[in-house]
Amino acid sequence: MTSLAGTALCLTMNPSVDVSTHTDRVVPADKLRCGPAQRDAGGGGLNVARVVHRLGGRGSALFPAGGAAGQWLTQHLEQAGLFAHALPIAQDTRENFTVQAQDTGAEYRFVLPGPTLTEDEWQANLDAVDQWSSELSFVVASGSLPPGVPADFYARLARAARQRGVRLVLDSSGPALAAALQAGVFLVKPNLRELRELTGLPLATAVEWRAAAQALVDHGQADVVALTLGDRGALLLSRDGAWQAEALPVEVASSVGAGDSFVGALVWSLQQGDPLPQAFSWAVAAGSAALLTPGTGLCQPQDVRRLQPLVQVIAA
Repeated sequence: MTSLAGTALCLTMNPSVDVSTHTDRVVPADKLRCGPAQRDAGGGGLNVARVVHRLGGRGSALFPAGGAAGQWLTQHLEQAGLFAHALPIAQDTRENFTVQAQDTGAEYRFVLPGPTLTEDEWQANLDAVDQWSSELSFVVASGSLPPGVPADFYARLARAARQRGVRLVLDSSGPALAAALQAGVFLVKPNLRELRELTGLPLATAVEWRAAAQALVDHGQADVVALTLGDRGALLLSRDGAWQAEALPVEVASSVGAGDSFVGALVWSLQQGDPLPQAFSWAVAAGSAALLTPGTGLCQPQDVRRLQPLVQVIAA
């Protein structure tokens, strides 16, 4: 087996094959004639691993996979040069569908629930992380949980990571996110909607959303909070300080993959030993670079490196 020494192991419990296309307009009832389909690997952790790899870091992917879509996913990732460890499941890996209406530029994203995993199937992923934990620089858990996986799955992962001394980066939402934060993680990356759902508060002002993010650090739920704010930029908080960055003015081709690109560049930079503010600047650049790529594309390294000097990180 390929050595995982120094690797960011990126876990995706509900991966997908993402199919994207375009049509002239989206209306009910009519047959909508679409352009050629583009297929790509989907799921938060897979995307993060690909970004880490693209930027020159060590990123590997761990995920359950079943059926023809699962086979395609594994082969696609391996062809991209990733170490892709697929754990077999009985049901088929899901396919998601994104359509862009060319008359308005609007994107329509159709997301399926995914296969139902048995206890043995989801437990195998926890066992794999535990088996490799001594070699890893980070464990990244990103994305939703499929049917059959308990809401405290990421909390179990967080407790195991802490016991093994591995830094866990989490990007999820809902009950799975809340449970994991009760166990405590190294870094969490909510967007503003997810932070509102987590706290149950409106968080209508910058003061309020900063206070909510700071509370996660103060209560020991996360060592670092990276709060993404869309066209208002992003905020990074830790026990050592707080920083903010405005969004870069780029032409948006698609917003798909921006959050995963942000996390991937952040992890990649931290792998290199960069301080948090510098890693934050790379993350903002990568999130902005992802907006330039159409469909389900992620950031491209040349765009990230071009944009990173333009990111202004200031103390918040």
